[in-house]
Amino acid sequence: MVFSNLVFLFCFLPIILLAYFISPKAIKNIILLIASLFFYAWGEPVYIFLMLFSIHMNYFLGRMIGKNTARKKAYLALAIIGNVAILGYFKYADFFITNVNRLFNTSLELTELPLPIGISFFTFQAMSYVIDVYRKQVEPQKNLISLALYISFFPQLVAGPIVRYNTINEQLMKRKVTLDKFSEGVRRFIIGLAKKVLLANAFGEVADGVFTSSTDDLSLATAWIGILAYTLQIYFDFSGYSDMAIGLGKMFGFDFLENFNFPYISLNVTEFWKRWHISLGAWFRDYVYIPLGGNRKGEAKTIRNLLIVWTITGFWHGASWTFMAWGFYYGVLITMERLGGANLLSRLWRPFQHLYLLLIVMIGWVFFRADDFTYSLSYLERMFGMGINGLMDSQSYIYLNDYWYIFALGILFSMPVLPYLKKKTSSIQKKKPFQVTFPWMSTAFYMLLMIASMLQLVNSTYNPFIYFRF
Repeated sequence: MVFSNLVFLFCFLPIILLAYFISPKAIKNIILLIASLFFYAWGEPVYIFLMLFSIHMNYFLGRMIGKNTARKKAYLALAIIGNVAILGYFKYADFFITNVNRLFNTSLELTELPLPIGISFFTFQAMSYVIDVYRKQVEPQKNLISLALYISFFPQLVAGPIVRYNTINEQLMKRKVTLDKFSEGVRRFIIGLAKKVLLANAFGEVADGVFTSSTDDLSLATAWIGILAYTLQIYFDFSGYSDMAIGLGKMFGFDFLENFNFPYISLNVTEFWKRWHISLGAWFRDYVYIPLGGNRKGEAKTIRNLLIVWTITGFWHGASWTFMAWGFYYGVLITMERLGGANLLSRLWRPFQHLYLLLIVMIGWVFFRADDFTYSLSYLERMFGMGINGLMDSQSYIYLNDYWYIFALGILFSMPVLPYLKKKTSSIQKKKPFQVTFPWMSTAFYMLLMIASMLQLVNSTYNPFIYFRF
């Protein structure tokens, strides 16, 4: 089940909201836990047992670590090994088997197991909990229901953001939903839904059309249209999901940290990754980069740590050499910026800095989107004019004619336009003597977005979520 699904919007969510708000305080977490487990089991019922195993394993080992015995390091190692083993078996087993077969000319059978939805996200959340307990940053959770809700809570269960236990542990026990907070959650959810349904899906149709074509058939314009479409699709798809998750959390009284901050306005790669998938970057910084030594042990080891972390970051996204190359690519770029590249860039005219960043990111997205290196490299050749099938072709004319306004809206709203307008209207409201207010305009705006999203969902069958495969 996905958030941009009519069953979720008109059946699941209204029922859960009603059940939650009419139930007594003592069972609200139980209501949310039941809803979350049902939500997860909707598409893959058998994997509910994997979720329950993860919950009980981390609950038990967290309690053991928290007892502060001489064996707590061993319990932590067991927890990390257990979580990594779950993730490794279901997500990476076939990758390793395939490469062993190629390297040693063996014929080991693939597991061919379907990937449990959101396994990378809930596994990382569980690991952050046991590590924080070991570090004595939080107390071990003694209430199994509360820990189970933290790991399985449906708003951010399958595609993030990665919620750290130490940011919501108090909210698991005590939270309050006010009318203002609930309204804010509804507005945030509608914005995310519109990003996904009205923009990301449209860009996805274009990107899929281009990237499923042979590179021999691509013109220069079509290659750039395809990667621009994917660049905008992945942003509106993932940030839209994060907006919906944050909005849903607020409806139930939870405050999740932000996960995106208009990354495409960045001036360099380092800034880009401080704005893109913020929760993942923070996780790798606190649980991998800093334990490796961070930047505390000299320049050589700092570079080593950066390359390790970014290669792992790429591998986290998918069991493929192209994902690892994508991560290593960013590790190299961030290392270069650290060694003086950022200072050189800062001397350029700001528009040139933006263009540099966008070009670097779009090249990276080619490896992220393509299935293998051969296609990736061939696609990049077409982007830069090598072996192209002309400057433009019928395909590029069709996309420009049918989708030009979608591209215009996507580029516009990938910049902080809405926060700017909100700030402006807020300042106008405070001015005297006019006392101008715009409540009806705001309500009408969100109603129109919701209606437009519903109409699109009813009339379209194309509704993928990119990050569900992670």
